[in-house]
Amino acid sequence: MNITRSGSHNAGRIVLVSDYTGQVELEIVMAHHSRMFTRRHSLKLAALAGVTLCAGRAFAAPSPLTFDEMYGKIGVLGLEFSDKLKQLTGKEIRMKGFMAPPLKAEAAFFVLTEIPMALCPFCSSDSDWPDNIVVVYLSEKQTFVQPSTTIEVTGTLEHGSWTDPETGFVSLVRIRDAQYSVS
Repeated sequence: MNITRSGSHNAGRIVLVSDYTGQVELEIVMAHHSRMFTRRHSLKLAALAGVTLCAGRAFAAPSPLTFDEMYGKIGVLGLEFSDKLKQLTGKEIRMKGFMAPPLKAEAAFFVLTEIPMALCPFCSSDSDWPDNIVVVYLSEKQTFVQPSTTIEVTGTLEHGSWTDPETGFVSLVRIRDAQYSVS
């Protein structure tokens, strides 16, 4: 995708180049007559740059990630993260799965599972962590759904062993600032 926004002839132009991986480049091209460049022109360019960057982010959809794509292989030290999971870390993703029964109704997190689950998946350490669950930390409270309902979660992907200081739960893969919808 290539979006071009232009200021006046003397002010130059702003060019935003974005692909669907979320990478955005902003280029400000100055006009030939820089002596005509005024404070008003710089304010217009700054405002246009902000609008253009926001538009670029709106076009970048969350990258899909499936449970099968999370791990590359199981080595002697346990699960090894896939290249795709490593590349998506820190980026907005979307995943489909099922909500494991929460420990309490007001929890700010839940466990996303590949298959419907009736028991607590947190009864493990990271050494025997199941390869088909992800901990989801919600950006705001939402009503929990039945464990047999398929949901789609969007949020920022994290990976690596981490212990929640409030609950003591250990996780290998997390989605933060998340929200979900019934799919």
